[in-house]
Amino acid sequence: MDVYAASAPATGIPRPRIRLNDFGCLTPPELGAWTPRRSVSVVIPAYRCEETLSLTLASLAGQSYPDHLLEVVVVDDGEGEAPLRLPDLVPENTRVVRPEPGWGIANAFHSGVKVADGEIVHRVDADLVLFPEHVEAQMRWHHLADYLVLLGNLRFNEYAPGSISPLEVHAAVTAGTVDKLFGDDGVPQWTEAKWDRTGDLRQAGLAAWRLLVSATASMPKELYLRAGGMDTSLRRGSDTEIGYRLAQAGAVFVGDRESRCRHLGESTVMRRRDEVTRYTRPYMNERIPGFLERKAKTSSRQYLVPTVEAVVDAEGRTLEEVRATVNGLLSGWMADVSVVLTGPWHLLTDERRPPLDDPMLDLRLIRETFRGENRVRFVRKAAESAFPVPFRFECPAGWVPAPDSLVRLVKFADDEAAGLVSLVLDEHEELTTARLERTSAVSRARLLIEPGDSLEEAIHQVSGTLWEDGRKWGILPPGDETSASAAALASQVEYWRDRAEKWEGQARRWKRKARERRVERVERASAQRLRRAVGKGLRMVGVTRARR
Repeated sequence: MDVYAASAPATGIPRPRIRLNDFGCLTPPELGAWTPRRSVSVVIPAYRCEETLSLTLASLAGQSYPDHLLEVVVVDDGEGEAPLRLPDLVPENTRVVRPEPGWGIANAFHSGVKVADGEIVHRVDADLVLFPEHVEAQMRWHHLADYLVLLGNLRFNEYAPGSISPLEVHAAVTAGTVDKLFGDDGVPQWTEAKWDRTGDLRQAGLAAWRLLVSATASMPKELYLRAGGMDTSLRRGSDTEIGYRLAQAGAVFVGDRESRCRHLGESTVMRRRDEVTRYTRPYMNERIPGFLERKAKTSSRQYLVPTVEAVVDAEGRTLEEVRATVNGLLSGWMADVSVVLTGPWHLLTDERRPPLDDPMLDLRLIRETFRGENRVRFVRKAAESAFPVPFRFECPAGWVPAPDSLVRLVKFADDEAAGLVSLVLDEHEELTTARLERTSAVSRARLLIEPGDSLEEAIHQVSGTLWEDGRKWGILPPGDETSASAAALASQVEYWRDRAEKWEGQARRWKRKARERRVERVERASAQRLRRAVGKGLRMVGVTRARR
């Protein structure tokens, strides 16, 4: 793989241009064979967990990462209860803080990050025992690039309160014998199977963020804050949600198997999976496009975070042109879309004027046409990216997308893992284009480019760019009803043909499974009959021998 590197930032940390989530261009040093430079703050949200917290802190006191670069911030989330007191065995630089107003693990972690001094923030739950190289294993990666999110290797062990003391934990950590504390390898976290299939997330592609679980993970503090930090209104699922936003901010996710730790007992998800899923699903669906119910691309629902933000420039365009484009966007199969209309709206003052001869008549009529549409916003200039919306579609006024254009384009971009799809609409007099941008690719490209660099080239390097014919995707000029109808009809035919092929494939799979099950039933029945016949034969032999 070709490696493209921008100039190093002020921190001295390199910024290689990693494509998708393939961090294979990075080679971490061997544990214990390198010189750390970056500081880290381990942030531990704590609520009614004094016993397990004491074990977690004891394991942190035996870490191989240098003491002068490591601080521990324990966030006491026990509102209205007696203040949390630190046990005797803790890392040298450990403090307890109270969270900002609010409650819950997301609020506690976010509060801890805001007061943390380290360049890197490392989330650790208060019921973990860490192996001695746990922090070091993650931190070595943070010296190779400054937009990585590191995930630790977590396993679950049975735990009875009082069965292990902090002194025993500390002794095992410093001696490198943590495994002996538990006597077995523990139960792997569900993410481990995904690591196995994706080369520790190198081949996880666009879905890598889904593997972020909060028990042990680290990232640059600046990256965390740029992504907006934890949604402190969430009581569960905040790790998944911040993982999604970190991806939109350009992050790369790395799984490190040498960053090992053990969870004391089962997690809440393991004990009450169905209840947790039922609780978190509504919150995640609102905030994460493509999550569970939102996988249905033609859903008529609208959500807090839409799938596509469409940008149409209204400046210097007629009411009819803008109306045709915006109506086409809003009436398509993808209801989960918002529209940003850019223009000098601030110039629409209310002084006396000739209504029909107003020099800004079209701009005024455009604003009035969409004043009541809550999916349309009026801004002077669009933001650099659509963050946290995963896609931005820029379309010139006067061009009308077919009902299925956005649905098909998003699917195409996902299938190709493309960061930018440019559509040629007209090239007779001058080149007219539309474009679909992937927010995660644009964010990473903007993070890596230097003044004078090409943004499109950077997007191509980190994700890939494609050029397509706009008519193929049903984006046509207004008044071309015949072509538009034909394109829409052709796309519907293609859509239903794809669905039919999918259903036929499912039917074939079900038939194959049915045949396999019939064969299994026949084999089981034959084996049973054989066992009965053999048993009967043995009994007859026994009876015959007895008679003799």
